[in-house]
Amino acid sequence: QAQLVESGGGLVQTGGSLRLSCAAPGSIFMRSSMAWYRQAPGKQRELVALITASSRVQYASSVAGRFTISSDNVKNTLYLQMNDLKPEDTGDYYCYTKPGSTAYWGQGTQVNVSS
Repeated sequence: QAQLVESGGGLVQTGGSLRLSCAAPGSIFMRSSMAWYRQAPGKQRELVALITASSRVQYASSVAGRFTISSDNVKNTLYLQMNDLKPEDTGDYYCYTKPGSTAYWGQGTQVNVSS
């Protein structure tokens, strides 16, 4: 089965930045919308940002203006640039896409923002 592979997480101080990457096989990359989700400890997984195949973007209100989702169609990689990070951004971040009847999730990358 195709795999999504996230990277780029880590420990950062409040106000810092990180860039997450999600590498995907060309067979599924941007065949439909791709998205970043996150799951904080003890909370449900939530949508953070989404980009459609026509490059429309959508953000959760909590990250709008601080996070930017983008795609590189040559490298088959999805990115999430995260600026001005806050402790409430802490969690596991997952890449997601569902180009047909099969949903694909990455294994997640952990982001820890210290106050």
